Amino acid sequence: MDRIQYDPRGALTGAPGVSADDLGSLATCLKSARAETLADELLWSSGGSISAEKEPLDAGFIGLPERLLAEYQEDQQESEVGHVLATAERLRETVDRVVVLGIGGSYMGARALMDACCHPYHNELARGERDGRPRLYFEGNNVDNDALAGLLDLLEAGQTDAGGGNDAGGRGDWAIVVISKSGGTLETAGAFRIFLGALARSLEGDGAKLAERVIPVTGQTGKLADLSRSIGCPEIFQVPDGVGGRFSIFSAVGLLPAAILGLDVVQLLRGAAEMNQHFCSAPPGQNVVLDYVGVGHLLETKLACKTRVLSVWSKGLEAVGLWYDQLLAESLGKDERGALPLTVVNTRDLHSRGQQHQEGVPDKLITNLIVQQYRRDALQIGHSDRDQDQLNELAAKTLPEIMSAAIAGTNQAYNDVGRPTADLLLPATDESSLGQLFQMLMLATVVEGRLIGINPYGQPGVEAYKQNMNEILRR
Repeated sequence: MDRIQYDPRGALTGAPGVSADDLGSLATCLKSARAETLADELLWSSGGSISAEKEPLDAGFIGLPERLLAEYQEDQQESEVGHVLATAERLRETVDRVVVLGIGGSYMGARALMDACCHPYHNELARGERDGRPRLYFEGNNVDNDALAGLLDLLEAGQTDAGGGNDAGGRGDWAIVVISKSGGTLETAGAFRIFLGALARSLEGDGAKLAERVIPVTGQTGKLADLSRSIGCPEIFQVPDGVGGRFSIFSAVGLLPAAILGLDVVQLLRGAAEMNQHFCSAPPGQNVVLDYVGVGHLLETKLACKTRVLSVWSKGLEAVGLWYDQLLAESLGKDERGALPLTVVNTRDLHSRGQQHQEGVPDKLITNLIVQQYRRDALQIGHSDRDQDQLNELAAKTLPEIMSAAIAGTNQAYNDVGRPTADLLLPATDESSLGQLFQMLMLATVVEGRLIGINPYGQPGVEAYKQNMNEILRR
């Protein structure tokens, strides 16, 4: 498996005041933070007593890929992965559209996987071009009246249009995957009630079909678990204990939507497991996770680079950046500390934020997320008899070559004025590479939390808005 690579030279030589020696001096602290991160996972898995300052301790995500892979190898049909694959196949055979309801970590990982690994216009393709996989939509992540109503319009139109645009024998059937550990988050709960009513009407009150078309992913107890049992859902997937929402992408939270889309969830888990092995064994200077944490920490403490820009050089990775924004902000944005994460898509956003990043306040570390291998054949500019645009001299150049020149030119421009950059090289936008990337960023976030003395688990600030909103609504 090709591994993610991290090249921080633009940060260590392109910015005054930091060097590779500075990163080397952090080695002992980084190894200590790694040891604490792994000890947390061992403490959680052993069921030992957890001290107050460690609460909550949601370290169960670390070994989750290995646990799921081992179960699948032992008994493919009865394992969690086996049940995920079977449910995805059942939906493929019965519906053409699936609505995923969830907010925050309950949907952002799945959305990132869809955008990164699927055809950019998956939902617009004919069913055969989608290999029979359903269209996938995301809701319950806001309370936007018009957006939700628009999706209902689309679903209802699919029911009544015999030609359907569904290319599934006129079938306009749809299903719901609802994801919430507690079921108490109002955005998702409210949307679920609305979509559940619409689905029931479309099925003309057939309770058995309704139960089969609703697939909950939730905790063992809670409002959604109770409601799911009331509906009679035959398949209820569990959010594992010890796995917080933003760390849940390798549970059914992320795996079920990915499998519905036809992604190889086993390869996704293998990529994450590969990153775990690398994280545990490689020393600082050769360890992608530790070096990534060390550079970010150095730039923040020595140069006050408190804004971390993830510059993704592929439109398909924008949702990955948004997933990471939430991960970093909720994990480390506490005690009046924590870097500000910001995702940009280049070259698109060079025309909106590039000026600020190059000549604005020098408080940013820019990490380029670069795909090394494209899925599609390279497109050329091409020769034209109409050369008013004067592009014939570039006729043989491909879009990947232009992208590479843009990356190099942008890094040079930033480094010429002392703006630090680093490169995170993704082998491809496939399941194994994305598995590595997600696990790497989750591990890095926890390691940094332990390095600076902030508990990376829990999100007390988010809970405050929920409580206030519910109190206002019930006055």
